[in-house]
Amino acid sequence: MMVFLVILIVSFLLQMVLPWWIIIVIAFATCGLIGKTAKISLWAPFFAILLLWTGMALVKSIPNDHILAKRVAEMIGVKSWYLVLTLTAILGAFAAAVSGFCGYQFRKALLNKNQVAN
Repeated sequence: MMVFLVILIVSFLLQMVLPWWIIIVIAFATCGLIGKTAKISLWAPFFAILLLWTGMALVKSIPNDHILAKRVAEMIGVKSWYLVLTLTAILGAFAAAVSGFCGYQFRKALLNKNQVAN
């Protein structure tokens, strides 16, 4: 739960001023530092970014009647704006999940290297 909250809050704050890919850095660092298990390091970033990007997309899209989402949907050949929103959230969540898992595995590899060296 801690990993989920840290990724959700830090990603929300930093995405206001930094590019979208900052979620990858945040998930990697968070899971590398406080990820307890591989399962947590995979699923916590996935659901944190899925929730964050879905919520932010709706907050930005609902007031303008989904004009931009509808145009993007038309450009990529799908019928509805909510498919664009779903695809965007799932792709971002997947990127964060892979990054979080890699952060956890990186920490594990460093710890194993230190144990072998001693």
